[in-house]
Amino acid sequence: MTDVDLALTHAPLPAAEVVAGTPTTAIAVLDDTGDREIGLWEMTPGVATDTEADELFVVLSGRATIAFEDPALVDLEVGPGSVVRLAEGMRTTWTVTETLRKVYIA
Repeated sequence: MTDVDLALTHAPLPAAEVVAGTPTTAIAVLDDTGDREIGLWEMTPGVATDTEADELFVVLSGRATIAFEDPALVDLEVGPGSVVRLAEGMRTTWTVTETLRKVYIA
């Protein structure tokens, strides 16, 4: 089995973070040595807000738009192969149209 095939257990997002739909998320930490964490994260379709951690991620599957609260930043359309760097404290709104799975380093 590859990490892309790894079954994840989903849980609902806190109501305060949900903007639309009933999205759920799941996480699998693959490595947390030292001061970094590597893992898989997944979100089902819906719209939710988040305050980001300092991370780099690659989208493995699915599609989403990431909108930034900071008007100086351009919204991102992400899909398989997208590589994104987010800074700690960024306020974002994720609109997931196809269940999104990413591998991250935070």
